[in-house]
Amino acid sequence: MTSIGGAASSGMIDWNLAVATATRLMRPGPDVSRDEARAVVAELRRHAKASEEHVRGFTRLGTEETHDTPLLVVDRPGWVRANVAGFRELLKPLLEKMQERRGSSPGNAVLGAVGGKVTGVELGVLLSFLASRVLGQYETFAPPSRDLPAGAGGGGRLLLVAPNIVHVERELDVEPHDFRLWVTLHEETHRTQFTAVPWLRDHLEGEIQSFLGETDVDPMTLLERVREAAQSLAGGRPEGEEGDEGRSLVEIVQTPAQREILGRLTAVMSLLEGHADFVMDGVGPQVVPSVAEIREKFQQRRAKGASRLDMALRKLLGLDAKLRQYRDGERFVRAVVEEVGMDGFNRVWTSPNTLPTKAEIAKPADWITRVHRKPEA
Repeated sequence: MTSIGGAASSGMIDWNLAVATATRLMRPGPDVSRDEARAVVAELRRHAKASEEHVRGFTRLGTEETHDTPLLVVDRPGWVRANVAGFRELLKPLLEKMQERRGSSPGNAVLGAVGGKVTGVELGVLLSFLASRVLGQYETFAPPSRDLPAGAGGGGRLLLVAPNIVHVERELDVEPHDFRLWVTLHEETHRTQFTAVPWLRDHLEGEIQSFLGETDVDPMTLLERVREAAQSLAGGRPEGEEGDEGRSLVEIVQTPAQREILGRLTAVMSLLEGHADFVMDGVGPQVVPSVAEIREKFQQRRAKGASRLDMALRKLLGLDAKLRQYRDGERFVRAVVEEVGMDGFNRVWTSPNTLPTKAEIAKPADWITRVHRKPEA
């Protein structure tokens, strides 16, 4: 297994152990032959290439030259490694601050090593849960490496998780070729967003770092939240015990300043996810013959968890909020495009100041008034 970094195991989280644990616990992928697997990978690459042109034409964003970020068709362990690399980069300032707070006495160092391994295992449990559910992702925060190349201008990479795509297309009983193209349209929209809007990545990272920088929580309290999530997944929480189960991990550690930042982040994520769904619905009927059936079945799958445990964990991880982001963001994009057209909507990408607020996501007319208001005579 590739190491996530030389110092990865010496801090508050043993990142290598997280990868190893997730890989060991994750569900096996669908049963496919070697030839079938090769064919799926090749088809996903073809669809991703075709999706570039479809998405650019529909959104009027970007050029062929802006799409310089790599496409990586990965398995579940590959998705875990990519995300651990991204998490490690994003969390580095926070973990360094927590490390300093914990102190440097020999006893604390021993406790830290033990705690890092425990937390690594628990993070691995959570990643093993997520690794079988993600179909694709535009990963933008992990530093470039041999396993995670980046474009010439930095940027990120588009990940398509082949076994999960095959699993879902079989579960929904939809036409495989149509479903694969449909998925790549959504994920390609995310790549277009980040490659055509150069400031977007740095803006998001800045907001996340501001959120983490405001974190003023005892290290053990934060790690206990991770432990609670892992115990929920493992069935370790007694039946009927609620506690903070109704709140996500992010919400639990908020300060007042973080709530403001989280509101802005929620608005941006709603915009990105809703825009991708809008594009997928706009392009889909032209190029995906069975798009109506796929959309209906996939929406039903999104709306329900596989079990009570699945739903509880989704809430704890904040995944229910992500489902709302798809819905609310798509409504915002649709309303704006209907009112001011695609070019008018694309003013949203002008700068951080033209991004919608959380309130404007719910009231698109307010965003239109603010961004498109006529200068007073």
